[in-house]
Parts: sequence; structure tokens; C-alpha cells
Amino acid sequence: MTGEEVSGPAGPKLLRLLYFVGAGVICTAAINKYRDYERKTLIQQQQQQLKTKAVAVEAPTSPDSAVATVHKALK
Repeated sequence: MTGEEVSGPAGPKLLRLLYFVGAGVICTAAINKYRDYERKTLIQQQQQQLKTKAVAVEAPTSPDSAVATVHKALK
């Protein structure tokens, strides 16, 4: 055998090619959706970290948090 496929009608070969191309399109779309999801998740995490840092910067200026900081330091 020369490794060639036994010739048959062109229909099944064309159908297999279309299946292969369709699977590639579906996989590419799924990969793009996953990347978009990951990007959005990362952006949300960064925004939450910025909010946390903003609250942490504002918190020591209030008198109650200053008292709490002193109590923590004394313990």
C-alpha cells in the first residue's frame, strides 16, 4: 500500500472536510469566548483591588479608625 486512501465518491471526502472546518470554527469561537471571559474577570479583580486600596487610604483619616489602629498597636 502506498498510504493513499481508496478512492470513492467525492461527497464523503467533502463532507469530512466541511466537518473539520466547522469544528475549527466552533473551537475558535469557544477559545475567543473563554479569553473574553478571562479578560473581564481580570478587569473586575483589578477594579476591586483599586476600590479596596481607595477605602484603605481613606479609612485612616477617620477618627474611629485611628483609635482602632492605636489599640491594635498597643496589643
